[in-house]
Amino acid sequence: MRPLDLDRLGDLLLPAVLAAGRLELGYFTAGVEIEKKADKSPVTIADREAEAVLLSALASITPRIPVIAEEQVSAGNIPEHGDTFFLVDALDGTHLFIRGKPEFSVNIALVRTGKPVFGVIYVPPTGALYVTRGGGQSFTARIAADASVAQIAGLKYTQLAVRAPDRANLVAFNSRAAGGAAAAFLESLDVREARPLGSSMKFGLIAAAEGDLYARFGDTHEWDTAAGQAILDAAGGCVTTVDGLPLTYGHKQRRYLNPHFIAWGAAAPLLISPDPKRGS
Repeated sequence: MRPLDLDRLGDLLLPAVLAAGRLELGYFTAGVEIEKKADKSPVTIADREAEAVLLSALASITPRIPVIAEEQVSAGNIPEHGDTFFLVDALDGTHLFIRGKPEFSVNIALVRTGKPVFGVIYVPPTGALYVTRGGGQSFTARIAADASVAQIAGLKYTQLAVRAPDRANLVAFNSRAAGGAAAAFLESLDVREARPLGSSMKFGLIAAAEGDLYARFGDTHEWDTAAGQAILDAAGGCVTTVDGLPLTYGHKQRRYLNPHFIAWGAAAPLLISPDPKRGS
């Protein structure tokens, strides 16, 4: 099998990513019925249909690479995989989508030997696109979900680069589900501003030098973070566990559940503290 061209992968996937975004915006406007998965988390037809669009595209573009997708995993469909596989969260931020908050995103990542080496995040309500390219760089652009073929072909990208953290004026992005442990961690860093925000948008904004960190001490899964980590790493940041180790992927034995982590707008952690209790 020929090596996968990571520089072209984002271009090849973009039409499907936009199609998933259009589908989600349609349901976002019209409203959807809410179902509950086995783990009691919500799911909608928008999650499932958007995931089907992305799975179809990946099967066409990279048919030999396994895909681990959130709704497929929930249905018990977990493919066998080695060191190389895709992670897909077609609608990250379902809770907010249901509540009418425009803070949801489309996410695809490619993992090799535990590390995300490609990522794309698309935010349908704003048209914000974040994507990695070959050579270890990441870029951003704006494109509407209903963009024409000509607009897609002429899309202009801006390279992403994190900012140098100012320890006296740190800005953090908080999950809207953040608990007390995350708040205490930010206080220990003397964070001056914490902005609540949903979905993987937080990784893109840190990569775009609009913030300095994002601490998550609640449960997340690998498909929630892999695309964002790829983009942030390529912009000069990093994502670590609370022990300062890189967040890694492919942990089937724990059903792809992440440990607590911090996304940093810097090449190394600013401060590490002991792991808070899970679920706080």
